Amino acid sequence: MISTELLLLTGSVLFFISMLLGKAGHRFGVPVLLLFLLVGMVFGSDGFGLLFENVQTAQIIGTICLSIILFSGGLDTKFREIRPVIGPGVVLATLGVLITALLTGFFIWWLSGFMFAGMGISLLTAMLLASTFSSTDSASVFGILRSKGLVLKNNLRPLLELESGSNDPMAYMLTILFLGIIQSGNNPQIGHVLLTIVIQLVVGAASGYLGGKAAVSIINRIRMENASLYPILLLILGIFVFSATFFLHGNGYLAVYIAGLVIGNSRFTHKRTSMKFMDGFAWMSQILLFLTLGLLVNPVELIDVLIPALIVSFFLIFVGRPLTVFLTLAPFRKIRFKDKLYVSWVGLRGAVPIIFAILPLAAGIPDARWIFNMVFVITLVSLLVQGTSLPLVAKWLKVATKPLRYKAFEDFDVEFAEEIKSAMTEILITEEALRSGKNLIEMPFPDKTLVVMVKRGERYFVPTGQTELHAGDKLLVISDDEEALKETYRNIGISEFNYQRNL
Repeated sequence: MISTELLLLTGSVLFFISMLLGKAGHRFGVPVLLLFLLVGMVFGSDGFGLLFENVQTAQIIGTICLSIILFSGGLDTKFREIRPVIGPGVVLATLGVLITALLTGFFIWWLSGFMFAGMGISLLTAMLLASTFSSTDSASVFGILRSKGLVLKNNLRPLLELESGSNDPMAYMLTILFLGIIQSGNNPQIGHVLLTIVIQLVVGAASGYLGGKAAVSIINRIRMENASLYPILLLILGIFVFSATFFLHGNGYLAVYIAGLVIGNSRFTHKRTSMKFMDGFAWMSQILLFLTLGLLVNPVELIDVLIPALIVSFFLIFVGRPLTVFLTLAPFRKIRFKDKLYVSWVGLRGAVPIIFAILPLAAGIPDARWIFNMVFVITLVSLLVQGTSLPLVAKWLKVATKPLRYKAFEDFDVEFAEEIKSAMTEILITEEALRSGKNLIEMPFPDKTLVVMVKRGERYFVPTGQTELHAGDKLLVISDDEEALKETYRNIGISEFNYQRNL
């Protein structure tokens, strides 16, 4: 029996190592989520010997973490950004997942009979395997796109985030469908399963929307003296929507994502603080999720499935995903050819397929361990091949603009509510900047800009127009016009922008 102290010590060490490797991986272009997964494998049964074989516990952890990740992803997605891409996004998230599963499932079945007859994989097992990784992974797409800081053209980023955030329910339904058919043996209730899928999607969408509206009302009506409780309240409401939808026979993953969309695009008390809390909590959930899945796998067993898994991976990356994207996006003529190519490449697999692959393990069906190992290798290949090359492929296809590099604020930790449209900058006064004048009123600041605070040494104070500036002073400047801030830098002779926008 492992003591609580040992469990906490081990967990804290694993989290700390993961974050250190994640920082190094970001510098060298390696997806941090892949590193979290590898840390779990290194410390697992075939590494340092940390045994973790409880499939049910892994499933519980995966379900909780995935619901939080989807909730946070919904909170961060803006309606104004996804509105132009709702059509193609929904088609990719539904029909696209179905086509991917069917194409890849038939390929796996053909492959098992043509090259690996010894595997003896039935068509249903092949379809079950394909269904588990038929969706793009929200944690991977959100994490990699945002950590890379890619500025994509033509609404590509909201399209990819909308697809990855909303396509997990369809993949889950397909996994449950084929799992149910296999478990029913010679008397499959296909009609019943299909009806259940429709009910889950409809109930999930309705629960998410209504739950999100109710959550906003609750947060705004409750008056708590301790402001730090509001982020916790937001988290609790998200978990409630997810779990309550299950008991209403709906899809909780779809519900919690839609609830996040509704809440994130509404006004509510202490919104910015709550959103920051959820973002950090979602990252912690991703680390825990990938560490758990890494501990669950036995790397030695992956050797037996390495060759077929690699073949399936490259079929999915270079044939299945591109064919699906071009078929489903054919009616949307405004989406350019290069954009479709990039959408095809961002077919990232991650934690979600591995979580879905746990379902056959928990159900104890034949070939369940083989399915889990296949999915694990396919996920690793996707993160390695696609995850590490997203910026490079975007550059090749010319679908990304070069992002301006802004330094993080160093001395001022100031933020406004989201409804206040503003841009803030932190300016270091140099001898060159003082050539325009030593008093604040003499500085070449454009209209609509205001210097609200000065830091001199360790002292902060609010300036007036007659305040004499010294070299080394740092100014906090606020404007409602981003271009005005850029003009300020140019006037003062500073080339490196350093601002935060809230526009």
